[in-house]
Amino acid sequence: MRRFVLSWIALALSCAIGQAQAEGQKLRILTWADYVPADLIAAFTQETGIAVEVTLSNNEEMISKLRATGGAGYDLVQPSQDRITSVQRDFEIYKPIDLGKVKIEQFQPALLDIVKRNATIDGKLYALPYLWGTDGLVVNTKRTTVSDFTDLCRPDLSGKTSIRLRRPILMAFAFAAGKDPFALYADPKAYSALMEQVGATLIACKPNFKFFYDNKDQLLNGIRSGEVWAAAMWDTGGWTLNRENPDIRYVVPRSGALGWLDTFAVPARSRNEAAAYAWINFTMRPQNAARVIRSVGNFSAAKGTAPYVDPHLKEQFMASFPETAFKNVHWYPAIPPGLEEIEGKILDRIKAAN
Repeated sequence: MRRFVLSWIALALSCAIGQAQAEGQKLRILTWADYVPADLIAAFTQETGIAVEVTLSNNEEMISKLRATGGAGYDLVQPSQDRITSVQRDFEIYKPIDLGKVKIEQFQPALLDIVKRNATIDGKLYALPYLWGTDGLVVNTKRTTVSDFTDLCRPDLSGKTSIRLRRPILMAFAFAAGKDPFALYADPKAYSALMEQVGATLIACKPNFKFFYDNKDQLLNGIRSGEVWAAAMWDTGGWTLNRENPDIRYVVPRSGALGWLDTFAVPARSRNEAAAYAWINFTMRPQNAARVIRSVGNFSAAKGTAPYVDPHLKEQFMASFPETAFKNVHWYPAIPPGLEEIEGKILDRIKAAN
């Protein structure tokens, strides 16, 4: 009997060790669609022997999942850089980045500095930059011209424009009105007053909107069909349309485009931190970062990708962002608690207005 018990214990220990080893050879990533292409996973697994398990998500779901588990369930996540510090202060769902494990020379310094400003708490950095992009204007130049977001409200464009009714459009119209909403983040009363003004502008503009688009295909098809002549849109969508029709162009607004940065962050209860850092260093090599650019259409925070990027995409980028225009980007700062509730009420009012 004693021999049987000892054998059972040995078997159980062997199974536990085997499971631990298997977990040690798996990296669980919570990320956005197209951010982790299959060819990149295959190359990483071939080089390291580590399998990659990908779960697709968005900012709200990432936060919800990590809050529910106390930062468990995943080894690497990819939230936007403006959604990190407030959540971390309240729920402690991330670990500080161990810069000793990162090949920091692979990152573009300017983008790294932006994330450092917005994802640092008490001297500890909680994220690294991965991909970036902008929201601006897309216009069919054969039909009309626009130079700023408020041009979407011109009388001659009645029923011919479109926006997505989310917080970025509130920021966009605030900047187009000569205000800086980000400068008011620390003053909820002043911020609320500005959002009221923006809401009133967008309600007055509703006759101009053919529709509020909910997904990219709805807007892309609206522009292709000629139903929509100009819209508030992201850069890669504009570049996609431009490849199909050179008359359609992505335009950086006169008041500036809105810039976003998605990141690498390590959950507080990551089981395979070593694999997370191996993935970060692997994906930020220029050739591998270029694979991601091909997959998603946005540009990487990695240095040295230019020789590996499609030449036409580089031309489109330079046309949209000549040196002086690229400086005209408003990067989203960290969102303080409570502001999204203010914005939500304004967005609901716009939607309901006749």
